[in-house]
Amino acid sequence: MLSPDLPFFNDLEGTWLPDGISCAIDSHVHVFPDKTFKAVRNWFDTHAWQIRYRDASENLIRFLLDRGVSHVVALQYAHKPGIAEVLNTYMAALCRRFPGRVTGMATVFPGEPGAVKIVENAFAQGLGGVKLHVHVQCFDMDSPGMDEICKLCVDHGKPMVVHAGREPKSDQYRCDPHVLCRADKVEAVLQRFPLLQFCVPHLGFDEILPYRSLMSRYDNLWLDTAMVLTDYFPVHTRPDIRDFPLDRIMYGSDFPNIPYAWDRELKWLNNAGLSPSDLDLVTWKNAARFFTIQHLDFAGPLR
Repeated sequence: MLSPDLPFFNDLEGTWLPDGISCAIDSHVHVFPDKTFKAVRNWFDTHAWQIRYRDASENLIRFLLDRGVSHVVALQYAHKPGIAEVLNTYMAALCRRFPGRVTGMATVFPGEPGAVKIVENAFAQGLGGVKLHVHVQCFDMDSPGMDEICKLCVDHGKPMVVHAGREPKSDQYRCDPHVLCRADKVEAVLQRFPLLQFCVPHLGFDEILPYRSLMSRYDNLWLDTAMVLTDYFPVHTRPDIRDFPLDRIMYGSDFPNIPYAWDRELKWLNNAGLSPSDLDLVTWKNAARFFTIQHLDFAGPLR
């Protein structure tokens, strides 16, 4: 699926939320230290698409807040053992620069030495849950390392966001996502940890129908919309968001690692035929519940 031939769109971007969207929590925003961000962008340039927004994490968060996004959920992942503590400390410091406006997710490399202590320290610093990326980290969701992290999240009342969908696939990954990232593996996690609030980004792309079915059976499964509703990937049929349980679908952009305007997905959601109440659920209310976001700033741009 991933290819350097994927397009770059210089589409017009708005300066504020689309008319009709009263509030937005972006539940899928990537942040990294500068050196790591540079490596991520170089990888995308070579193997995927051209990233449109290139700046330091603090400036990227400010960009969204200044355009009407009320709250940002910041995600990261440790691509190898031994770096999670540095990333978590960086994330906690970043959140302190935007009090009440950013929920930062911790990361850890499943199975690495001291993983439990790494996650506990991250929670003690105020981070709001755990983000994992099976494609990049190449771990088995049936492993003891995964289970100890899930148990920690349950014990601390924290959610998990796990890129467990099979796509976008690339030969440049060290592992085959189609082996490690099956919907049945996610179902096994949900069965082992029924109290774990678990979000799979990108609507579980490309197993969208199996994930929709799982949502009907497991009320602790959530999905975010990042990049799937924008007509970007070469798929035959775009999913109809109205076919999903709309009380567990969250708007997410994948900003800044996107090849088009920051508000492209918000514009699509605004024209998806949702009722005003359902649109509020998807654009902010569900994320506020999943991430336990207590207060939102509706006052306008960050200054």
